[in-house]
Amino acid sequence: MEPSRSEMCILPNGKGQDLGEEMCMPMKTMMEEEQFDDPDSTLAENIEFLPNSEGKKPRFTDFEGKTSFGMSVFNLGNAIMGSGILGLAYAMANTGILLFLFLLTAVAGLSCYSIHLLLKSSGVVGIRSYEQLGFRAFGITGKMAAGIAITLQNIGAMSSYLYIVKSEFPLVLQAFLKADTSSGQWYLNGNYLVVLVSLSVILPLALMKQLGYLGYTSGFSLSCMVFFLSAVIYKKFQILCPFEEFSSNSTLAQAHSNVTLDHAHGYHNGHVMVDDSHCSPQMFTVNTHTAYTIPILAFAFVCHPEVLPIYTELRNPTQKKMQHISNISILIMYTMYFLAALFGYLTFYTKVEAELLHTYSRIDPYDTLILCVRLAVLTAVTLTVPIVLFPVRRAIQEMMFPNKTFNWIRHVIIAVILLTFINILVIFAPNILGIFGIIGATSAPCLIFIFPAVFYIRIVPKDKEPMRSTPKIFAACFAGLGMLFMIMSLSFIIIDWTTGSSSTMGGH
Repeated sequence: MEPSRSEMCILPNGKGQDLGEEMCMPMKTMMEEEQFDDPDSTLAENIEFLPNSEGKKPRFTDFEGKTSFGMSVFNLGNAIMGSGILGLAYAMANTGILLFLFLLTAVAGLSCYSIHLLLKSSGVVGIRSYEQLGFRAFGITGKMAAGIAITLQNIGAMSSYLYIVKSEFPLVLQAFLKADTSSGQWYLNGNYLVVLVSLSVILPLALMKQLGYLGYTSGFSLSCMVFFLSAVIYKKFQILCPFEEFSSNSTLAQAHSNVTLDHAHGYHNGHVMVDDSHCSPQMFTVNTHTAYTIPILAFAFVCHPEVLPIYTELRNPTQKKMQHISNISILIMYTMYFLAALFGYLTFYTKVEAELLHTYSRIDPYDTLILCVRLAVLTAVTLTVPIVLFPVRRAIQEMMFPNKTFNWIRHVIIAVILLTFINILVIFAPNILGIFGIIGATSAPCLIFIFPAVFYIRIVPKDKEPMRSTPKIFAACFAGLGMLFMIMSLSFIIIDWTTGSSSTMGGH
């Protein structure tokens, strides 16, 4: 028996409630106004909210809702975890332990609030697409702004990840194989390696029809970063301050000789002593680089383009459940970020470099454990690319093919074009990757702060929350904070360019 029109309605949080708590919308309206990215049918693409089999209480469902809670945590955690974790020890060295902890905690809380705004807006109108939220709030302008911001932000992130593969992978292989830099072997050429990794690892994963399938690779990627964290903690108790740098005049035999330690001097054979005046932690530090760490930490939990796609594929989705997934993912990354920064800083103190693993290479470039860690980080970065690519592919389909059903040919072509474009940038035009610093400084505040706030203000009805209500005032302040971070980031980038320095470092 076909349910009546009055029974075909939507719920703001996606689960059956009492009639007094329901927020119904006719199915015809949903079909006319909203489009969704579903792989199998036009009906499923246009309808997110369907009645249950008994035709009584409606429930929130769509075709792709098969991903478990744990896999969703893995995917969102992998989206948050970027190469920026390598620079957090340097950030702590320029802020001090307590100031760094305060800033990191504040940013984690703001990220949770930002995701709350997205999920609340999504629940009000029954849309789980960033681009469609923009359309509902500001029409085609909002849709295109969200889609372009997601595309530029994630292409910049993927380009930085593949550039790390291009520059670091040959060095790791060379150290493992003890090969000569002038040997000219193809497997020591970063350009060949980045193409090989893209074709053999990234492209097959990027062609997955559903984001949920990447939960296993995301779990492995996070395991690699746990290995990195474990090594950083272990090295803190092995490397004593003041540490001795590897001597460039030492022979290869000295480089591989047994390194002895004592409590006063650290490493000995083939090394040069370093002054110990820096070997004390600072709780608060203010210097010329302190201000640069604020936007870096502000973007440490960038995952907002992936939140709604993960929400779409969540099994038995509710706003509360997705918020729990987000909170757990951010808490896990918060813990890993702080521990990596703390033990990295307590190992090298003010001598830590912007890229933590390079600092270990100053002591022993042939350290097997550190080489394995560098390989694990490369693996984690590589497995993050498909997660970051998914929202870009979805954004392009929303902008260019909004009314089209899933098509494998189009699906493959978009993924191939995106990866090809990114590889061309990394191989032939690495110098213009700096432009993505400006793009990131513009798009990241929009996706994290500004868009969730203004979408929330526009989408939530005024009769439910007036413009002068506390939630909307907080949202407006949140958007203003995003503008402040955008201005700070752009200012620092311009200062670096004009002075020829490189004080800033990648955040994600």
